[in-house]
Amino acid sequence: MAAGKSEDIALAVSTVIFALHAEAPQARPSLHLPLVRRIREPFAGRWALPGGPLLPQEGLSAAAARNLQQTTGLRPGYLEQLYAFGDPDRSPSAGRMVSVVYWALVHADAVTDTSSDDNVRWFAADDLPSLAFDHNLIVEYALWRLRNKMEYSRIAHAMLGETFTLSELRQVYEAVLRKPLDPANFRRQVEASGALVATDSVVTGGRHRPPRLYRYNDAVDMTDNGPLTDIPQHPPPHAADSADLPDPTDPTALNDPTDRSNL
Repeated sequence: MAAGKSEDIALAVSTVIFALHAEAPQARPSLHLPLVRRIREPFAGRWALPGGPLLPQEGLSAAAARNLQQTTGLRPGYLEQLYAFGDPDRSPSAGRMVSVVYWALVHADAVTDTSSDDNVRWFAADDLPSLAFDHNLIVEYALWRLRNKMEYSRIAHAMLGETFTLSELRQVYEAVLRKPLDPANFRRQVEASGALVATDSVVTGGRHRPPRLYRYNDAVDMTDNGPLTDIPQHPPPHAADSADLPDPTDPTALNDPTDRSNL
């Protein structure tokens, strides 16, 4: 690669997608993410984050949404740019590539609604195999970002349906923060925030008092919204300066349109 030629630098977009999933009917839900199996070198047969190239007339968020739809069939309720990975010491076989990485949140039912392709599979976020390139590091980075935002924003709504119980909302927080939360304290804090509205509906069929369903209060401005949501985005302060974060190297791949981890 000739030094100083920007035309020799490729640009790709990839996404880390999180959803809640319980391995068994009575099990606690945990964070899961979809991965795609690489079909050619480098790292043929290894799992990687879904992604693809940026088209000439395409914006970054549009590319992220398109690549997600094409590789996994998912349409996230929350999508935010995570970081740009562009270390110059790349795989010599692929040349230099800058990867703009997004992270997304989808509803729990998306885990079972994705493509039946054997090359797309959901994995527990805390129990990943060794991924292609530095994608393990990218996932750790995305988890760090998500856990930070849970402390000061209300992005949990993207992992729930239109209505939900307080127990379901608490399970989202517990899965993301990886710690149990006192139900009574959680209820008080959530109700005091004004972010929720109690509906007239309850969940029936249980042996105990039926839990009430809630929805988010549209009159309360959300702290942050991804660029694909209908509400104008109001970005919060950065949780940390990029200098405080790991200095990862970019994921690389051959420019193969049939490889859905083309990053």
